[in-house]
Amino acid sequence: MLTLHIEESRPKSVPRTTALEIDLPNDLFKMTQQRDANRILRIVKNGECAFLLNESNDIPADTLQKLGLTCERTISTRNYYTYLWGLPMKLKDPGMILNDTVQTVDFFGKPAYQLKVTYDPKVGSDVWFFYFNPDNAALIGYKFYHNEAKKDGEYILLEEEATVNGMKLPRIRKWYWNQSKEFIGTDTLVSGK
Repeated sequence: MLTLHIEESRPKSVPRTTALEIDLPNDLFKMTQQRDANRILRIVKNGECAFLLNESNDIPADTLQKLGLTCERTISTRNYYTYLWGLPMKLKDPGMILNDTVQTVDFFGKPAYQLKVTYDPKVGSDVWFFYFNPDNAALIGYKFYHNEAKKDGEYILLEEEATVNGMKLPRIRKWYWNQSKEFIGTDTLVSGK
């Protein structure tokens, strides 16, 4: 079981705290998130979903909709967090297509090896680029495009490292829009075990 406590800050909003429990062998994902005055718990266990809002499962339908408390959204959230916190190990997942060419590039002032990744259409349609430190092969950032020709999507700069259960994880992720370079937010790993 991997447990992570993350602070997610965005411009012009109150930071939210997120606690993740990820147990891949037992197909369990729990996410507890404090958003404003609400404490939201999302659970996916063996493909089944459950929700609690402020410790109650008696949630009005309009509130479920407003907060995105659906199984589809919760599975998407699980996939998002397990993908990002599982990088670069997730690059071995089925359906991942690694481009044969590795380029040496400048990634925001740092030399980096660039790897391009696409996915089988059954898995995903985004195009990703991953950047590794040429001295120690540490992942230093990544970017993705929904449509590479339009240069949409985001890039993420990684800072510092934390060791959790013997794994080295980025402690800080800073998000930016690809086109405008505008800052989106910061995710900080506060603790983990």
